[in-house]
Amino acid sequence: MNQFSVVSGETIVELLEGHEQDVIDRVREAYLAHGVGGSINPDSYFLHFPDKPDSRIIALPAYLGGDVDTVGIKWISSFPKNTASGRPRASAVLVLNDYETGYPYALLESAGISAARTAASAALAARTLHGDAPQSVGVVGGGVIARTICRYLHGAGVALKEVCCHDLDEASAGALSRHLTESFGTRADIATLAEALGCDLVVLATTALAPYIPATQSFQAGQVVLNVSLRDLAPELLLSANNVLDDVEHCMKADTSPHLAEQLTGNRDFVTGTLAEVISGAVALDAALPTVFSPFGLGVLDLAVGRYLYVRAAEQGRTIEIPGFFGETRRW
Repeated sequence: MNQFSVVSGETIVELLEGHEQDVIDRVREAYLAHGVGGSINPDSYFLHFPDKPDSRIIALPAYLGGDVDTVGIKWISSFPKNTASGRPRASAVLVLNDYETGYPYALLESAGISAARTAASAALAARTLHGDAPQSVGVVGGGVIARTICRYLHGAGVALKEVCCHDLDEASAGALSRHLTESFGTRADIATLAEALGCDLVVLATTALAPYIPATQSFQAGQVVLNVSLRDLAPELLLSANNVLDDVEHCMKADTSPHLAEQLTGNRDFVTGTLAEVISGAVALDAALPTVFSPFGLGVLDLAVGRYLYVRAAEQGRTIEIPGFFGETRRW
């Protein structure tokens, strides 16, 4: 394979539109494949900057077998101060490699892919873990990820009847509430943190570096908390909940709330299991407890969604071919 092509962000956005359930299905398949060893997903590598402690660039290499059968790496930056000038916090690219030869064959703009796979994971978890349709949804954080999660919740059939939107920046909370009202006819209001945390389904989608939701916070039986941003919850809160992770080893690092809970207790007894185990029926939840889903974010999800979008772009003639990208195509 000596061809190399690019798929633009504009194309990615258009290919994702209206295909939320397709993306959710591919994320589900990737989780199940990962759960039975059909993938290779090493640790992510974090590039930090001493003069920008809130910023980072992360490399997520992975291999996903089965029908995807692709190697790749996502290179994604998170620079929260971008939002002050109206830019999105995150930007990313995804490289896809052919598993037979190792040759890279595509470069995809991946901020949209990353947001979609994150949102699809959250929507899948909400549908799997919440036994009844939530009557209210609390969203903490008013950025791109929060907006995309709400879109995928709607696409997964989770009714957005009443949404409480909270953000430290009230303008962001207001923008999210207006978007939900205009897009889905949702009753969406700017809310306090306490109001958002009191909803049946809670979505945490912030850029918090350390817990700010205290151990005194009370979650009720049946509540589901999608701990997408991973560092919002005091570790004590996890000790009185069902804890569902995407990958146990990955979540137990980088001072995530599960990692802090492990440091606090000296064990992992508080972990109920993985989402794949819940989906497959290998793990059951205690109905008397709230449930926290903590997804560290797996590179195999990016591969699953990225490969799906690449195939569709190629079929529609929407890839940008780069002739002569490889300098030498023959050994001799």
